[in-house]
Amino acid sequence: MKFNLMEKKVDNLKEYVIKFIKNEIRYQEFWALKDVSFTLNKGDRLGILGLNGAGKSTLLKIIAGVLKATQGSVTTKGKIVPLLELGAGFDAQYTGAENIFLYGAVLGYPKDFIKEKYDEIIEFSELGEFINVPVKNYSSGMKARLGFSIATIVEPEILILDEVLAVGDAKFRKKSEKKIKSMFDSGVTVLFVSHSIDQVKRICNRAILLDKGQLIAQGGVDEISEIYETRITDGDSN
Repeated sequence: MKFNLMEKKVDNLKEYVIKFIKNEIRYQEFWALKDVSFTLNKGDRLGILGLNGAGKSTLLKIIAGVLKATQGSVTTKGKIVPLLELGAGFDAQYTGAENIFLYGAVLGYPKDFIKEKYDEIIEFSELGEFINVPVKNYSSGMKARLGFSIATIVEPEILILDEVLAVGDAKFRKKSEKKIKSMFDSGVTVLFVSHSIDQVKRICNRAILLDKGQLIAQGGVDEISEIYETRITDGDSN
């Protein structure tokens, strides 16, 4: 995955237009991911490890179809539910109740299905009477809880998680992790990014390690976690 980064900062649109007309806009190539290749089988639970800037979230977005890879391809089989930026599809002016239907539609859920699961979503989110309050008055934790509750109401075949189990208080985090684990019984395949090694070990059976956009190790979760922790301790990467 290649991004073109501007070499010099442009402060406003007018300056950008002038520089564009004069052909003075210069870009620098930045490969967020390069030569990353792996295969997952049904029921695998893959932890994706790496320091900030390693390319973890970019990888998940490519697999989820949010970003299109510059080179290479991704082949998936089964319904994917990506939990990347919980609540990103909410309309701040609408209430939580209204956003259940809006966000559900964004995720591709039929209206009748959302109606059927409506009470269950509210109960899991623990928002109670706040469900009728505009989302603009929600804290980030409340939005994430509602987003998680909507997104996990279905049983996907492939579940993509990016730090979403770090949302809310300790009680809700434990509840969220229990919900994810309950999906394992149906043989769901999981791709999971977390900065918590303990959480990755509890959820995953396999792991890969990314460093500056490149895959440097893959294998069993304990083995890869140990390599990752060693690199952190040694200060090997930034």
